[in-house]
Amino acid sequence: MSGPFTIAEAAKLMAAKKLSPVELTQSCLDRIKALDPALNSFLLVTEERALTDARAAEARKMRGDSKGVLDGIPIGHKDIYNTAGIRTTAHSRLLIDNVPTEDARSVAMLTEAGTVMMGKLATHEFALGGPSFDLPWPPARNPWNTEHFTAGSSSGTGAAVAAGLILGGTGSDTGGSIRGPAALCGIAGIKPTYGLISRVGILPLAATLDHAGPMAWTVQDCALLLQAMAGHDASDPASAAHPVPNYAAALGEGVKGLRIGVIRHFHETDNRASPATLAGIDTAIDVWRSGGAEIVDIELSPLMDYHACGFFILLAEAYAVHEPWLTSRYYEYGELFRDRVAMAAFTSAPDYVQAIRRRRELCLEMAAAMANVDVVVTAAQQGEAPLIADVPKWVMLDKANFTMPFNVTGYPAMSVCSGFGAGGLPVAIQIAAKPFQEGTLLRVAHAYEMATTWRAKRPAMTEVTDQKSAFA
Repeated sequence: MSGPFTIAEAAKLMAAKKLSPVELTQSCLDRIKALDPALNSFLLVTEERALTDARAAEARKMRGDSKGVLDGIPIGHKDIYNTAGIRTTAHSRLLIDNVPTEDARSVAMLTEAGTVMMGKLATHEFALGGPSFDLPWPPARNPWNTEHFTAGSSSGTGAAVAAGLILGGTGSDTGGSIRGPAALCGIAGIKPTYGLISRVGILPLAATLDHAGPMAWTVQDCALLLQAMAGHDASDPASAAHPVPNYAAALGEGVKGLRIGVIRHFHETDNRASPATLAGIDTAIDVWRSGGAEIVDIELSPLMDYHACGFFILLAEAYAVHEPWLTSRYYEYGELFRDRVAMAAFTSAPDYVQAIRRRRELCLEMAAAMANVDVVVTAAQQGEAPLIADVPKWVMLDKANFTMPFNVTGYPAMSVCSGFGAGGLPVAIQIAAKPFQEGTLLRVAHAYEMATTWRAKRPAMTEVTDQKSAFA
């Protein structure tokens, strides 16, 4: 069996009975055993559950009762997603023995769609503290070069998808935690509109900024996963009662007639991106223009305004979640998480109110600037992944990040690979759309992806047999 496959490729082969779910799942398990000791992308491999799921999918297909395109597709879940009867730790010793009794809502929806659960994936501690080396499990590493960072906090998902250990997976995004790992690991990842996917059963970081979403090798695969995850959930107070369209329907329509805004000052001035990243943005613009889109420049407040506003809110809301444990079990957290979040103990209610007021101004600004465009584009990350050992504790205070504006506003945004830098590691573009316009966002991203060759290149990895395995 060749591979790794995309979700769309595997689904087509299984529909034609040229690939069995059991065969595909066993192939992924074999890759995990061979490659993950160098990546640490899995905290727990649920081999028995995976094979049980795969056999059930195969039986459905044999009797002509398939659940759809995701039936029999191996995926993994970020270890902040609750999984019934399966350990969910948030990559923290505080939850090392935590076994939920119910699935997160989106886990249940993906299970109902027939996906095969391969296991639980590494994250930064409680989706913020990383890369940490003082936790019960090591941080995930970048499959393009294991000495390098994955970004966070959906680090395990990014690494596992890029290495072909799974065909897709779940992530969460409070300030860029889907789009960052997608960018540095060279895959696709979408943070949908705030409230589109239920967060029930997902351990919180910052309630007004938290988003859930899928990560996969291609834009098309993200659309297929998003289809199964999206939908109103009355038990999530932030859930949006909004119709869920067919996200894959318009993927082949191209960009003719669309207006694409370029937030040029974000990546050229406010936090100047690497030459390879800038070249990728310029190439994408050329692809879209040649496809019939109109390209216009738009201007917003400086990137640091969005970053500072969002980061302050994030820390304040994270402290509110963790204060009981921070005041009683402080040293059980890893150093990075506790030191980052503890800063918020010195903020005040007026500070938080002012941040919320500024957020409202920025939301109104973004809405006005995007009123006459369909999507906007900027960088997803500044450049290639740094060495994992060189990531500083206060990296979030160093420079404004490109992803936070779309958490502050709640707009859908995604990262797509746009090439490789001087060091041979991936770089990426970020595309964002107006609320609940995921179909347009995916359409634009897919048009770019189909016009380039980056999806044909996978990281070259060699088998590792002398390190600890995450198999249960």
